[in-house]
Amino acid sequence: MSFPLLTATAALPAIGAIATAAVPAARRTAAKWLALLVSLATLVLAVVVLVRFDPDGDRYQLTESHAWIKDFGVRYELGVDGIAVALIALTALLIPFVILAGWHDADPLETHSSRWRPTQGFFALILGVEAMVIISFEATDVFLFYIFFEAMLIPMYFLIGGFGDRAHAGSDEHAAAQRSYAAVKFLLYNLAGGLIMLAAVIGLYVVAGNFSLQEIAEARANGSLDMATNTERWLFLGFFFAFAVKAPLWPLHTWLPNAMGEATAPVAVLITAVVDKVGTFAMLRFCLQLFPEASKWATPAILVLALISIIYGALLAVGQRDIKRLVAYASISHFGFIIMGIFAMTSQGQSGATLYMVNHGISTAALMLVAGFLISRRGSRLIADYGGVQKVAPVLAGTFLIGSLATLSLPGLAPFVSEFLVLVGTFARYPVIGIIATFGIVLAALYTLVLYQRTMTGPVKPEVSAMPDLRVRELAVVAPLIALLIFLGVYPKPLTDIVNPAVKQTMSDVHKKDPKPDVEAAK
Repeated sequence: MSFPLLTATAALPAIGAIATAAVPAARRTAAKWLALLVSLATLVLAVVVLVRFDPDGDRYQLTESHAWIKDFGVRYELGVDGIAVALIALTALLIPFVILAGWHDADPLETHSSRWRPTQGFFALILGVEAMVIISFEATDVFLFYIFFEAMLIPMYFLIGGFGDRAHAGSDEHAAAQRSYAAVKFLLYNLAGGLIMLAAVIGLYVVAGNFSLQEIAEARANGSLDMATNTERWLFLGFFFAFAVKAPLWPLHTWLPNAMGEATAPVAVLITAVVDKVGTFAMLRFCLQLFPEASKWATPAILVLALISIIYGALLAVGQRDIKRLVAYASISHFGFIIMGIFAMTSQGQSGATLYMVNHGISTAALMLVAGFLISRRGSRLIADYGGVQKVAPVLAGTFLIGSLATLSLPGLAPFVSEFLVLVGTFARYPVIGIIATFGIVLAALYTLVLYQRTMTGPVKPEVSAMPDLRVRELAVVAPLIALLIFLGVYPKPLTDIVNPAVKQTMSDVHKKDPKPDVEAAK
């Protein structure tokens, strides 16, 4: 029997989470190092998965399949395609940086030296989220996916509500109330989506007789499983609603600014760069593959919602006074681009959407983590409390600038390739949607450059005059992310080679071909 590589990749952080939580209370530093080492070992396994994956091979590779609940047709089935491999690599890459960036986020509060924050629990929860996200990318049994899709809400709830941002205006009681509100809102929104999806999962089983993604997709393709039109549409809506909440898509997005604003910067990265990607990934893997006709039926409405997300998120980002909430609304706009690329039903759009998932994860991590370092120095999230930072902390300002430029998809940085492909793919089939979406780029330039100008340039405010520059640990977090943004911006081929074959297979699932250019109209 071959080594269960996919199981090991998900099990290692899960075991590490248990071990980290079990470290004695007085050994907080040991817990941190254990969590970091486990995350690095998980990254090594993810690299092995990446190396062993053959883009020109079978659609799902490194597969594992074992009977689980025989009476209900539930199996422990794992397998990865190029899209899943790229997102597993992204998740495993970001977690060590999240842990390093949050190295002191669960340390004792300085003003209450007798009170200790549960450091072990903080890092154990991060590893627990990593394990659940990875197995969600690997699961090819719908019921298995659903379990971990919902289970990851529990550790995220405690990370948001129990380990909030210390740079909070107002009293400790007010800050705790805001954290609690954000955590409960996050949980309720996502639980509501999950319950609707559960009804759809049960309905799928009634229609198909099993939960195997590959078997159901094959039966749909060869005609042995013929769903009634209304049945397929209702099942599609049940799945899509849950994924749209997780993504998040307007108007189901309102939990994200609260959650990212109240969470620590590393946990905010965990939310938008890792957990939320499960929603957009699942649209590609489950919605399009299981319900191809319903996906095409719903495309016009989804494209309109995605377009609203792009413009609405960018407009609200322009008006934000809080740094972290600005990044949250910018992410809502970016997720609109991702969903637009998925449902443009072109190979360029879906390749761009997949690249966008990866590149948005890296760029948002870079910007949010540097913003977190900035906020921890000043003790405020308000943009108005800063000014002239580049004169006293030039390295911090420089990395903040690169992260900001990546957010607005500057050519030469990784997100540009993604956004360009999404817009080209959308314009090829829906030119009006593509044209309007470009205004999101203009607004992105406005909110990112204004953010930099108000925080980093101008006269040095007295409160930031003694601000230290990035330390060695912080540079170790930011420098690799910046380097990766530049590398993938200049040379995205290693990523596109992995992703494109999987995208072609997804296009085949929905029986779509790229539209041919109108040569006569071009003349």
